[in-house]
Amino acid sequence: MNVRNRQAQVGSVRAQRATVAGAVLLLMQLANAAHAGPNEQAKRIYERIAGGPPSATELTTMANIITAGCGAAGCAPNSAGLAVLANAAQTATAARGFYDVTLKNLVIPWTNRDQTVFAPLNDYAATVIGMVRDDVDFHTALSADILYTFKTSGLPAPSTANNDHYANAEAQGANLLTDLKPGTQTGTYGFPPEAVAGLITTRGAASAFFINGTNRAMFRFTMMNHLCHDMEQVMDTTRPSDRIRQDVARSPGGDSRIFMNQCAGCHSGMDPMAQAFAYYNFDTTANQMVYTANQVQPKYFINATNFPFGFVTPDNSWSNRWRAGPNTYLGWDGSLPGSGVGAKSLGQELASSDMFAQCQVQKVFQAVCFRAPNSSADMATVTTIKQSFKANGYKLKQVFQQTAAACAGS
Repeated sequence: MNVRNRQAQVGSVRAQRATVAGAVLLLMQLANAAHAGPNEQAKRIYERIAGGPPSATELTTMANIITAGCGAAGCAPNSAGLAVLANAAQTATAARGFYDVTLKNLVIPWTNRDQTVFAPLNDYAATVIGMVRDDVDFHTALSADILYTFKTSGLPAPSTANNDHYANAEAQGANLLTDLKPGTQTGTYGFPPEAVAGLITTRGAASAFFINGTNRAMFRFTMMNHLCHDMEQVMDTTRPSDRIRQDVARSPGGDSRIFMNQCAGCHSGMDPMAQAFAYYNFDTTANQMVYTANQVQPKYFINATNFPFGFVTPDNSWSNRWRAGPNTYLGWDGSLPGSGVGAKSLGQELASSDMFAQCQVQKVFQAVCFRAPNSSADMATVTTIKQSFKANGYKLKQVFQQTAAACAGS
């Protein structure tokens, strides 16, 4: 045997040994995970929810719950075991770190166009965090007259003209578990009741998505944040194009096929629903949201010469054309009419869809399990938790508890 062949043989043996060693190590890791005891399961759940290790008292409390429910070997990943782990997870969702770290990092990207976590705390994020803390029905998030502010003394008053109240609270290290208090947008900001639509009409959302443009951004980012779909994912060229506004050219670049095969796919569904925002604008001079009752904002008529025969917005009535066609898979609520007037009723339409519930669960899954649900087992877990979420009053805190149990149950 020559030297080269001998070296190849030795290399092959080494590779086989390395493969075997790696397989043995993986099996050992899986065996350890499968037999994780109460302390290990408690620690894993707490860290995933609260973003840091538990105190000795918290660890003991959680481990005792797991031991009492499942025994000294810890909980198996079955329905009974997961229920016990979710019960133990209540200790983690009562921790400050859950609100100051996990929830805040989850929600802040929803409040800006760059979708970055490196943005100031604002009323949008604070309201989501408060709703989770207080077990407020989250399916009202896009329609309710709700606003969370800080009860901390020495802060500037909440204002429609600036974010100082929230920015100062964040700079002072306000406790998001204990320092938030519930209120209303009508009472705090003085908005008329018909103008209020939950998170959509917070200053944080308005300053990001009603600013400039044509208010289509508010619809797009609401879809992304709360139904987990961007416009390309809901393109449907089978819907009527009669409600597409004048500013959308019907022959971009001189080619009408581009409009028919691309532009209309988004605008035929989006424009009839974004009409709900026709009375809103974010005034960059006054630095606040403006609502003009019964008066369509001028931005709805810009670039009218692109296609003069296009739709001219008369009011803030809206219609959901996606209740037919391929986007029926989003799971629209048959008890609602699928049309209405204003942002509040549109928010109810979107938040009553099955996809709204699934989106919240998927986002929590990724935040808690450190990966997107990407297997049949993951999707089965998401479906089960989604069903519980809808059946038990849309309490998002429970979604965190159940998801952490599922990810740490083995």
